[in-house]
Amino acid sequence: MRCFEGELGLRAGTPVGTSLIDAHAGGVGVMESVAVPDPEAKRMTRKLFAIAWFLSVGLLLAIWLYLAANCSFQVSGAHFGQSPNLYLMSLISCSMVPEYWLTEGGQSATGALIIENHVASPRLANRAASQNISVFELLNKILESMVQDLNSPFLAVLTEDIRVLPDFHGNRSPIADPKAKGVACGLTLDTSEKQLALLYLATVQGIAYGTLVPATLWSIAMPMVTEIDTLLACGGLLKNPLFLQEHVDIVVGLKPGTSHNCIPFLYHLSQTSRVILPRESESVLLGAAILGAVASKKYSSLIDAMKALNAAGQVIHPAKDPKVKKYHDAKYRIFHELYEQQLSHRSIMAQALA
Repeated sequence: MRCFEGELGLRAGTPVGTSLIDAHAGGVGVMESVAVPDPEAKRMTRKLFAIAWFLSVGLLLAIWLYLAANCSFQVSGAHFGQSPNLYLMSLISCSMVPEYWLTEGGQSATGALIIENHVASPRLANRAASQNISVFELLNKILESMVQDLNSPFLAVLTEDIRVLPDFHGNRSPIADPKAKGVACGLTLDTSEKQLALLYLATVQGIAYGTLVPATLWSIAMPMVTEIDTLLACGGLLKNPLFLQEHVDIVVGLKPGTSHNCIPFLYHLSQTSRVILPRESESVLLGAAILGAVASKKYSSLIDAMKALNAAGQVIHPAKDPKVKKYHDAKYRIFHELYEQQLSHRSIMAQALA
């Protein structure tokens, strides 16, 4: 500690909060953000945490689920059709919150290639800069105008003929396949900004479909987690209303119990499932402040501090139109088939080169 005293100018005995990585600090800043306090401690195990960050290189989506430390569980194998075993990152006890287990699954840099490598990207960036808005705000406006021009029943249907498997940097979790490649299906010679907007929307949808897979695996490997009734979300991407609503419609809106060839929908989202955004937009900063408050003994425990300082903001529900659910259910099936086809093609080529 003496070296810290010299480098940071701290006096001896100064309380210092526990150091957490940014995403975990965000979890501390959001996980007790509930509209109505839960009377049961075990209710925390029914919350799914989505941390959605915007990075300079693309998109990162990570999901956390907490299990009470006194739960006994047995991890059972799960298979993705012909693919290798599906993997969630290791179960870690007390890694973020005392007396709770942490497991996670997610993807990195899933959207960078689509936008950055498209021929219309420079033009789009210049237009956005001239309007003093972000590229994503401009893409959202383009999509909204297309819905009106085409008289589409809902925005998501614009990607009826376009599908994206966003594994452009391999698959970190849950497939743990570094050889996985991204797939964009339905390409044409169109190089317009509208076509880029459609690819962007299809990529957002692909990321959301990928979010469903770890949630399903948790129900297979840890059968005591049978119901998830709350999804708490934070991170910079939540400032993008299109990204947020597509995730709500897909992650919360798809029908529980739906079965697919590759992997069943074994986890159950209750009929009251909803997405809650924290009142504080900067959850990482709030999480760090909570750690400092506990270190200074303002609160007796981390849980007490989170209950006192976390607060719920906007509550978002999925689209009520049953056609939206049916549409995403069909695209979710195709999402799995894209990876299965990739494995089949990989096997064919390996045999040819053997």
